Amino acid sequence: MNLEDKLKLIKRNTQEIISEVELVELLKNKENPTVYLGTSITGRPHIGYFTWVQKLADFLKAGFKVKILLADLHGALDNCPWELLEKRYEYYVLVVSGMIESLGLNLDNIEFVKGSDIQLSKEYMLDLYKLSSFVTVRNATKAASDVVKMGDNPKLSGLIYPLMQALDEVYLDVDIQLGAKDQRKILVLAREFLPKIGHKRNVEIMTPFIRGLTQDGKMSSSIDNSKIDLLDTLEVIKKKLKGAYCLEGDIENGVVDFAKIIVMTIKEDNNEEFVIERPEKFGGTLRFKNAKQLEEAFSSKELHPLDLKNALALEVDKLLIPIRDKFKDKEQLIKDAYS
Repeated sequence: MNLEDKLKLIKRNTQEIISEVELVELLKNKENPTVYLGTSITGRPHIGYFTWVQKLADFLKAGFKVKILLADLHGALDNCPWELLEKRYEYYVLVVSGMIESLGLNLDNIEFVKGSDIQLSKEYMLDLYKLSSFVTVRNATKAASDVVKMGDNPKLSGLIYPLMQALDEVYLDVDIQLGAKDQRKILVLAREFLPKIGHKRNVEIMTPFIRGLTQDGKMSSSIDNSKIDLLDTLEVIKKKLKGAYCLEGDIENGVVDFAKIIVMTIKEDNNEEFVIERPEKFGGTLRFKNAKQLEEAFSSKELHPLDLKNALALEVDKLLIPIRDKFKDKEQLIKDAYS
């Protein structure tokens, strides 16, 4: 794969790259760079997580080494009870592995790292103290504001969170950090302050959010009707999608988001069509080869929300089957992690 093709693959389905010039230089000068994604083990993962799993698949195709940080200590800093950390870590290992397999990726090509395995070393802690001597309370509060549950009376742990996320780049030995757009302030903090304690500045890449199923557009682990859980059955998926906010002709909703960003990307990569079956009296079967075709059909009202929802439910179910299989006979783990 040449540089242009790699760049195109890495850029698709992203919100922002800081900076593209540095990314190009990295691709020119390093044959197999390393990218990482960190996920804090707090709430139950939902289908929105497929955004970054799919993006990591693109990095693998572009020749990158991929690391996933399952951040147990970050979970505690963001109000996960300490006594639940190990169970939630076990839950995340299974659910993220299932997501990777559902996209047809080989787990052998991805390195999983437990946060506490790298974050408790003498060297890491010394760098954390050094970093804290440069980052102001205002810097840390601003960086954490879109990610950590701060509340009216913020805990000190919330201010430590962004400093550790910055340092993770160093101790995972990576060239790129991948994060959602709500992590932008933390990624910018890393670029600004890591050089002050003698570490290199890395490329930061952000993915967009897939909006939730409610009218406010937010997909939240704590709001059941805003999300599809990764262990939901087909019956539950259909029910949630049926009630999802999705106005005819208006593409600004989570139903269209998931269809465009996740389903159509999978279909295009596999040279398949997204088929929406309808009775002839309602226009007959529709077939889409790319996201643009889908968006245009929905915008023009050729594709009705209910028909999209029905077809999407089947596609989501196919993605979730490998994940549900991972949790067969794991009812006690589910209960222990998320009672």
